[in-house]
Amino acid sequence: MRHEYRPPRRRSRLTRRGRLALFLGMLLATGALIAVPLLRGADEAAEKPRHLLIPEGRRAPEVYAAIDRVLGLPAGSAKAAAATATLDLPAEAKGNPEGFLFPATYPVTSRTTPAELLTAMVRTANQKLATKAVADGARAHGMTPYQTATLASIVEAEADSAADMGKVARVVHNRLARSMPLQMDSTLNYALNRHTVDTKLGETRIDSPFNTYRRQGLPPTPIDSPGLQAMAAAVAPTPGDWLYFVTVKPGDTRFSATYAAHRKHVAEFNRLRATADAGTRMVAGRAQQQPGARTD
Repeated sequence: MRHEYRPPRRRSRLTRRGRLALFLGMLLATGALIAVPLLRGADEAAEKPRHLLIPEGRRAPEVYAAIDRVLGLPAGSAKAAAATATLDLPAEAKGNPEGFLFPATYPVTSRTTPAELLTAMVRTANQKLATKAVADGARAHGMTPYQTATLASIVEAEADSAADMGKVARVVHNRLARSMPLQMDSTLNYALNRHTVDTKLGETRIDSPFNTYRRQGLPPTPIDSPGLQAMAAAVAPTPGDWLYFVTVKPGDTRFSATYAAHRKHVAEFNRLRATADAGTRMVAGRAQQQPGARTD
């Protein structure tokens, strides 16, 4: 069964001033680092808490593993707690907290439980993301807030920098509006449970609702926990006609409106990648020869 998003033919649009105001308003609502208090008893209040930092873009399994480590619990404890905890998730999530384990800093004490941490993360996501600004921005693009969170998670995974997030979001919106497959490696990586920039042709043919090479529309769920900047980009993308992008090298992402221009940028990426790989092989070769070069 396909999980497709089809935009309406007629939809309201945010003005440029409205996009900027929404973007700035969301960013000013929080700092780069958010400390989220947990509800603690009197005994815990006297204990100096440790801190668990969940960075932007972490997937649910990675968050579970971080919770298990900081609490000193067996692997799988937080995942099990997620299945039984009463989390305030959107109905569209169908009980899956992916995308709603909000990236922030959480205090941890000896009495903190996985369920408490997960509850705090979802509560924070609702406070920061389930806002009127997000709802209005989602509606302007013919989406639900949950679909917008899914789009934001792709932006979080794909953008090379915060400055590129608005353009990446625009590419996603433009492709959806044209009923073009998103063809995002990040969603394919999610399906394959990996992180890589290398995607083989055969992998683009796998049967998965997260394979946006084969299936049109957004994937059925978010693919990570997006931060506020990614969410702001999703609801107020940078104006443009881009349909393609590739990060040629760190700090240099090329956006294109035509496939011909995109192919040139991909060729540049492949050339630089081949040169870097050759240099790595040469360094490795010298390193392997070094031990035998000693005569003393």
